[in-house]
Amino acid sequence: MTLRQLQQELPNFKANGANLIALTPEIPDNSMSTLEKNNLKFEVLSDIGNKIADDYGVTFQLTDEVAEIYNESFDLNSYNGDTSNELPLAATYVINENGEIIYAFLDADYRNRAEPSEITEFLKSSNLN
Repeated sequence: MTLRQLQQELPNFKANGANLIALTPEIPDNSMSTLEKNNLKFEVLSDIGNKIADDYGVTFQLTDEVAEIYNESFDLNSYNGDTSNELPLAATYVINENGEIIYAFLDADYRNRAEPSEITEFLKSSNLN
């Protein structure tokens, strides 16, 4: 649902000089399926082993109980191509051309995500164009 909302807001991101990419720990075949299923017009890249997420300090370890539920429900380990039982938090960053994070949204509650229209408002005020 979040990816579809981002897709709807994508023209506004681009109008304000920004591009959009999404990172997922899913293996490429699964991330490609997500891209196609949601008819996304931005890149969805695979962060196998959460290497980038680890660099940003946004990964967490599932408890054994939760990992077991996830693996029984949708085979998390196969979906992500590893047995780490580690997931990234849903973080949103705007990174400028100098590689500096100029906007960040991160919440430990996975249900809370950056509101795409608020990202557009930030982009408008930051004058990326």
